[in-house]
Amino acid sequence: MSDSVKAAKAAEPAIDYKAMPRVLTRLNNLALHYPWHFAAAIACAIAAAALGLVTPRLLGEAVNQAYALLQNEPAVADRSSLNSLLWGAAILIVLASGARGIFTGLQGYLGEGIAQRVGYDLRLAYFSKLQTLDFAFHDKSHSGDLIARGMLDLEGVRAFLEMGVLRLITLLLLLGFGAWRLLSLDVWLGLLALCFVPVVIIRATGMGVRLRKTWLRLQELMSEMTLGMEENLQGVRVVRAFASQQREIARFDEVSEQALKVSEQRIATRVMSMGIMNLAFYSAMALVLWVGGQKIIAGSLSVGSLTEILTFMMILQQPVRQVGMIVNAGSRATSAGGRLFDVLDSEPVIADSANAKPLQIAQGILRFEAVNFSFSKAPQARPILQDISFTLQPGKTLGIVGAPGSGKSVLAQLIPRFYDVASGCITIDGQDIRSVSLASLRNSISLVQQDVFLFDTSVHENLAYTDPTTDTEQVENAARAAAVHDQITGLTGGYQSRVGERGVALSGGQRQRLAIARALVNHPRLLILDDATAAVDSVTESEILANLRASAGQRATLIIAHRLSAIRNADEIIVLDKGRITERGTHQQLLSRQGAYAQLWQLQQQAAQVDGEQPLPESAREVLV
Repeated sequence: MSDSVKAAKAAEPAIDYKAMPRVLTRLNNLALHYPWHFAAAIACAIAAAALGLVTPRLLGEAVNQAYALLQNEPAVADRSSLNSLLWGAAILIVLASGARGIFTGLQGYLGEGIAQRVGYDLRLAYFSKLQTLDFAFHDKSHSGDLIARGMLDLEGVRAFLEMGVLRLITLLLLLGFGAWRLLSLDVWLGLLALCFVPVVIIRATGMGVRLRKTWLRLQELMSEMTLGMEENLQGVRVVRAFASQQREIARFDEVSEQALKVSEQRIATRVMSMGIMNLAFYSAMALVLWVGGQKIIAGSLSVGSLTEILTFMMILQQPVRQVGMIVNAGSRATSAGGRLFDVLDSEPVIADSANAKPLQIAQGILRFEAVNFSFSKAPQARPILQDISFTLQPGKTLGIVGAPGSGKSVLAQLIPRFYDVASGCITIDGQDIRSVSLASLRNSISLVQQDVFLFDTSVHENLAYTDPTTDTEQVENAARAAAVHDQITGLTGGYQSRVGERGVALSGGQRQRLAIARALVNHPRLLILDDATAAVDSVTESEILANLRASAGQRATLIIAHRLSAIRNADEIIVLDKGRITERGTHQQLLSRQGAYAQLWQLQQQAAQVDGEQPLPESAREVLV
C-alpha cells in the first residue's frame, strides 16, 4: 500500500454505525412535535402512492377492453365504441394523475413546512445551548467550528426531513402495494419486476457507508474553512501589516482543494451506485417485457396485465432514481446530526444547583476562604490558585498584582462563577456562590477585562447592554465616571454612533473606557477591573480611579493591574506569585518591606522617568481619594 493511500486511509473519520438509527430516530421524533402536519403529510404520501397504483390498473383494464373489443368487433363502423372506451379510460387516467399530482404537491409542501419548523426549533435550541454552556466548553471549542455546526450541519439535518423521510415513505408504499398487485397478476413476472430491489438495497447500503465517511470528512473541512475565514477576517489588520495575504490564500486554497476532492469522491460514489441501480432496474424491465411477451403468445397472460406491470415499473422509475438522493440526504443527516447533537447533548459544568436561590445582598462582603483552583481535575494538574483567602468589604478597594500567569485573571473569573473552585469556597454575605442562581450572582457583579468586546451597534446600546431600557442620563453619568463622555460627544453621531465590529471605529483606550462605563450602568455591588485601564494613559487612569472612588458608596471594587499606579491607593494590595499570596498590605506597608512589590514599584518609577513621564508623588493619594 502506497504512502498516499495510507495517508488517505488515516484521514478517513471513524464511523459510528450505531449513530444512524439513533440520529434518524431523533429526527423523526422532532418531526412528531408537529403531529397534525406530519400525519397530513403521511396521508398525502399514502394517497399519492395509492393513486400511483390506480393509473397502471386503469391503463391495463383499458388495454384489455380495447383488445377484446377489437377481437370481437373489428368492423370499422364500431370504432365509436372503441373511441368511447378510450376516452373514458383517458379521462379517468388524467383525473387519477391529476389527483396524484395534487397529493404529491401537498406532501412536498407539508414536508417542507415540517422541515422548516424543525430547523427553527433546532436553531433556537442550539443557540440557547451555546448560551448555557460554560467557559470550560468554549475554551476547548473553536467558534468557527461551532458556527459551522449551527449553520451547515443544522441545514443537513433539516434537509433530510424535507428530502428523505417522506420520499422514503412514498417509495416503501409504492413498493409494498405494488409488490402485492404485481404478484397477484403473475407471480413469476412480479418477482422479475421486483428483482432489482435487492440490488438497490445492497448498493444503497454500501453507498450510505461511503457517503457518511465523505460527508463527515467534508463537514470537518467546512468547519476548518469557516475557522480560517473567521480568523482571517478578525485578524485582517495583522495579515495586511505583515503582507501575508498570499500565504493566507494558499492556506485557504489547500483546505478548499481537500474539500473539493472529497466532494468529487462523494459525487463519484453516488453516480456509480445510481448507474448500477438504474442498470438493474432497466434490466428487470427488459426481462419482464421478454417473459411477458412469451406468456402473451402462449395465452397465459393478457396484454393489459403486461401493460399494467410495465406502467407500474415506469412509475417506480422516479422513486428509484431518488434512492440516491435519499441515501445521500440520510448520510449527510447522520454525520451532521451527530455533530449537532454532540453540542445539544452537552451539559454545562457550571449550572444552577437544584435548590439554587437568588443572591441576597445585605452588606456585600466578598470572602475567599482557602480557595484552590486548577483547570484539570487530574492529580498531576498544575494548580493555578493555592490557598487564597481574603475579605473585601463594601466601599473598599482590593488591589491584586502579580507576574503574568500568577492566577490574577482566573481569580477574577471565579467570582462570577465562570469556573468553580476545586476546594475552599467563595461567599458573598456568607452565601456560597455555588448555592445561588447564576443570574442573580452575575447581575450583582460587573467584570471588565483587558480584552474588551463591543457589539457592532451604537455607543448607547453598548453601554445600556445590561438593561436596554436604561435612560440617557444614567448612561451619560456612567460615561462621565469612565472619563469617556467627552470623546463620545465628539463623535459624529454622539451616543448614536456605531462602534463597528468589535469596536474597530474606536481606539483601544476608548474601548476600555466604554467597557468600564458599561459595567457601571447597572450599579453593581461588586466591580472587578481586570487590567481594564492598561490602554489608557496615566492621567486618564487617575481620573477614572478618582471617579470610581468618589462614587463607590457601598460598592466593593477589585482591581487587577500590572501598572501599580492603578492600585497604589487600594485599601489592601495582594501580591500573587505562582498562584499563592506572597505579600499583602497597603501600598506604604508593602514598600517598607522591600519585597517583590517594592522592587516592581521602583522599576516602574524608573521606567516612567526614562519615558519622560513624571511619577506620581505620594501626595497624589489625597488627590485620588
